[in-house]
Amino acid sequence: MSDLRELYQETILDHNKSPRNFRKMEHADRAVDGYNPLCGDHYTVYLKFKGDFIEDISFEGAGCAISKASASVMSSLLIGKTKAEAQAMFERFHRLVTGALNPGEEAEEFGKLAVFGGVSEFPARVKCASLAWHTLHAGLVSNEAVVSTE
Repeated sequence: MSDLRELYQETILDHNKSPRNFRKMEHADRAVDGYNPLCGDHYTVYLKFKGDFIEDISFEGAGCAISKASASVMSSLLIGKTKAEAQAMFERFHRLVTGALNPGEEAEEFGKLAVFGGVSEFPARVKCASLAWHTLHAGLVSNEAVVSTE
């Protein structure tokens, strides 16, 4: 378990310091704002689709290291996925960070996301880790422009 905690810290630090796909996307098909009023984290997730596939995804905004790292990992994993695959990933990630799944049980399936399994031990941080994912979810299933964790 200490290896997973160390990997968690490394992943959070790396993706916070050098977030992937951290940019405003011009000509996005969807732009959804996500906000956590409890801590002030705020991100906009941009999606560009090519048919049923996510052709591009990016984000911008500000938040804690966990929320930024989660958005960065999410964006790097979803380019090229179908909307259904992205939705399934959202559901698995949500179960992981809320403690409904043990990352060790499906470690192969989670890959980089497994490191966020430890967030479930800190309920206040679950919203940090899942903010970008809930914002993505709104962009996949509706035309909703603003999402809140409350």
